[in-house]
Amino acid sequence: MTQTARKQNITVALSKETIRKARVLAAKRSTSISGLLADQIELLAGEDEAYERAKRSAVSMMKKGFHLGGILSASRDELHER
Repeated sequence: MTQTARKQNITVALSKETIRKARVLAAKRSTSISGLLADQIELLAGEDEAYERAKRSAVSMMKKGFHLGGILSASRDELHER
C-alpha cells in the first residue's frame, strides 16, 4: 500500500482463543493484531493479483500456440495409413 493511501477500519469477529494466539504472535513480531491482519490481507491481495496476471499471460500464450521445432514430412493421413 502506498504511503498516501487512506486506511479504513473494519470489524472482525474472532474466537477468544484465536485472539489470544494473535496477541502472542503480534507481540513476538513487535506489532499489533491489526498490523498482523493488515499485512496478511495485503499479502493475499498481492498474491491474487500476481496469480491473475500469470493466468492471463498463460492463457494468451496457449491461444497463440507453441512452435516446438520439428518439420512435418508427412500428412496426418499418411502417418495413419494401414
